[in-house]
Amino acid sequence: MPEGLPIDHSRPLNATMAPYTQQVLIATGQTDWSSRIEEDGVEKSWGSLVRGLKDMFGRGGKYADPYNNLAVTNSSFKPTAQASSPFASAFLFPAFKYVPKIPIATNTDAKTESNLDSFARAYLLPYKLHSAHSGIPESQRQIMTRSPEYASQYFPEALDIKQSPTILICSHGGRDMRCGVMGPVLHAEFERVLRRKGFTTNDDSSAGNRIDGPTHANIASISHVGGHKYAGNVIIYIPPALMTTSSSLGTIVSSPSPLAGKGIWYGRVEPKHVEGLVEETIFNGRVVEDHFRGGIGMDGEIYRL
Repeated sequence: MPEGLPIDHSRPLNATMAPYTQQVLIATGQTDWSSRIEEDGVEKSWGSLVRGLKDMFGRGGKYADPYNNLAVTNSSFKPTAQASSPFASAFLFPAFKYVPKIPIATNTDAKTESNLDSFARAYLLPYKLHSAHSGIPESQRQIMTRSPEYASQYFPEALDIKQSPTILICSHGGRDMRCGVMGPVLHAEFERVLRRKGFTTNDDSSAGNRIDGPTHANIASISHVGGHKYAGNVIIYIPPALMTTSSSLGTIVSSPSPLAGKGIWYGRVEPKHVEGLVEETIFNGRVVEDHFRGGIGMDGEIYRL
């Protein structure tokens, strides 16, 4: 590790994950970014998406809500659209969706053209406001809650991720070199382990533009998610239809993963731990307690041990 930046091995990891309702993983095609990601991607569509979302959901923003904590994160996933186009691409977890074409304009009329506001209304706002908002007018409540019909109206190309696990590794060296050093090594090891187990990954030329499939995994480097002192930091999203197998009386039995639809956060991960995490969490549906920082379900419920 870089001098003066040790890994914290003294504090228990459980409950060190900051609660959130949804993580927006913006596809940038890069593996590192400026310390403040909203200052990066100038004149690129993904950079505009970062800034637009932070403006809308950050303090003082149109959709600012302390009970709807959106985690806006850059990722190394390659966007479907060109960075110079008026569209960006993003994954949504734990919604397990990929939205390939998100219009980044924030000042267009939603009645005539889909815009970033439509993306927020379709996917990012809560279905129901927290009880702390009970005193606000009904007209404002409607603005602050989700409009599910926007998803089919404006984003017909959105894809559900049902079978492919998604592994995210903090590699944000522009923010802290502990993850900058550990992230790329872990990324390579997850690639190696999963390929050896018969999986394609998004970095394989043979996988093409595949996002979902029973023997496919999505692996990406991501920007800061909190807890650099616990590097390496890894998030594993287990898709809702992932199956695990077991042997009973000589018969192979398949059943839904106990972690299906959950995101599991791990810390203090080293390359020597990767194979065990893949085997236990992805294939057996079990949490590795020694590395567990927290988790989240598709309903937004925070998962603790």
